[in-house]
Amino acid sequence: MIGVVGAGAFGSALAAVEAAAGREVRLWGRRPPEPPAGVEAVGDLAALAGAEAILLVVPAQATGPFLSAYGAALPDGPLVLCAKGVDARSFRLQTEIAAAALPDRPLAVLTGPGFAAEIARGLPTALTLACADPELGPALQHALSTPRLRLYLTDDVVGAQLGGAIKNVVAIGCGLIEGAGLGQSARAALMTRGFAEMTRLATALGGRPETIAGLSGLGDLALTCGSAMSRNFALGRALGAGLPMPEGTVEGVATARAACELGARHGVELPIAAAVADVLDRRATLAEAMEALLARPLKEE
Repeated sequence: MIGVVGAGAFGSALAAVEAAAGREVRLWGRRPPEPPAGVEAVGDLAALAGAEAILLVVPAQATGPFLSAYGAALPDGPLVLCAKGVDARSFRLQTEIAAAALPDRPLAVLTGPGFAAEIARGLPTALTLACADPELGPALQHALSTPRLRLYLTDDVVGAQLGGAIKNVVAIGCGLIEGAGLGQSARAALMTRGFAEMTRLATALGGRPETIAGLSGLGDLALTCGSAMSRNFALGRALGAGLPMPEGTVEGVATARAACELGARHGVELPIAAAVADVLDRRATLAEAMEALLARPLKEE
């Protein structure tokens, strides 16, 4: 049995694809949700007892509060963290938050390029499963992979999380460029230099460059930096065009600020993340932020 905690779009999509593969799936929400076909909705976390894996699919900024409130009620078993973001209060990764709240709990991370709507429809998707435990990782890979959801395994938990988190910030920046009509050349430049920032920060924190070059970094970046299905890109595009911001959780907003703090703590320059944060917090207009980026000293690539 697979347990899914969090009945939003992504949690419901993961529940649906696992159920379509013939697995027993139980989906928990604070209010029992209307489940996808083949999924059992439950209102008590105890109903997830005995699960091969429990997927925690709540927003990144809600992980800490959720585990504080409900962590003691979570049945034993591997916990797979599915949110992409750095905590804006503690500047910790999702696994760091979970390890502090649930010591000795087996942990893994599910991340990479996958839109909830496409996963729910059964469209082919490949994601990254990151797990430091050499026995648990392969077991979870086989337990969660389906004919329509292919999971690639890595033990680089830090790199996988930072790729998924920082690409949201870059996607907001690309949306700003799109909304303001600054052109595809500018968007390509921002994506490429944003990828360099992702790599610098991840390696400074102990991640590996090849992880950032994989699905959890480059793959997710390619998906989210040009599609209106990306909430981060859509928010940036609306801001760039002077339109009202779309509703819903946009993970890159809080992560932009947190990434800048992480960069400062580790001596890593993140000019694009800083520019996005400045625009979001209205410390600079988009025009001022772009001018500052273009005026940076010339350097080798």
